Amino acid sequence: MEEYIQLISVPVIASIVYGIIGLLKTATKHNETFMKLIPLVSAVIGIVCSVIAFYAIPGYIEASNVFMAIVVGAASGLSATGTNQIIKQLKPKSKEDDDGKNNKQGEC
Repeated sequence: MEEYIQLISVPVIASIVYGIIGLLKTATKHNETFMKLIPLVSAVIGIVCSVIAFYAIPGYIEASNVFMAIVVGAASGLSATGTNQIIKQLKPKSKEDDDGKNNKQGEC
């Protein structure tokens, strides 16, 4: 049974981070400065979650020491950012994006 618990630790932490980042985006009203820091904030939240889980629920995270728990947490947090980008890329683009009005890549 412990194998299954260790197997789901990364997706659970990634889901928690994804939810917290969504709340922070809404709270900051999609502030451009915050949007640039999302990967860093995601990694930090993931680290905090994994360290808490490492000490609060022994055996939940497959890590032999706190350093490994930090690495697992950072990877979990960054995977939440990657998941967000996958969902964002799969969404159909709006007509405004197709016209280039909201696309900053076309600006000089």
